[in-house]
Amino acid sequence: QVLLVESGGGLEQAGGSLRLSCAASGGSFSSYAMGWFRQSPGKEREFVAAIRWGAGSTDYADSVQGRFTISRDNAKNTVYLQMNKLKPEDTAVYYCAAMMRYGNLRGFYDYWGQGTQVTVSS
Repeated sequence: QVLLVESGGGLEQAGGSLRLSCAASGGSFSSYAMGWFRQSPGKEREFVAAIRWGAGSTDYADSVQGRFTISRDNAKNTVYLQMNKLKPEDTAVYYCAAMMRYGNLRGFYDYWGQGTQVTVSS
């Protein structure tokens, strides 16, 4: 069983920065890719960013392109989301997820974390 644990959320002012972490564990963890998603009250969960473990190639939602950066530390089985120039509309619960087999980075993810709250004040 794969376990994903997010950390690093909190309250930040608009224009500020936060860094989220997602630590993966469980068995012989070896996923194809990791992604970050977010969900605001009354809205559907949306794709934010994703990265392939091996190649390190990435994908970003248009709304965060140029402000957010996803990275990974293979040795620690940890993925990060550096969020800069935060906006109030970035307020959401952020979830990390693991894709276990080859696929589109915006496709199906097999495992999900519990989420971490990010609140951006104006």
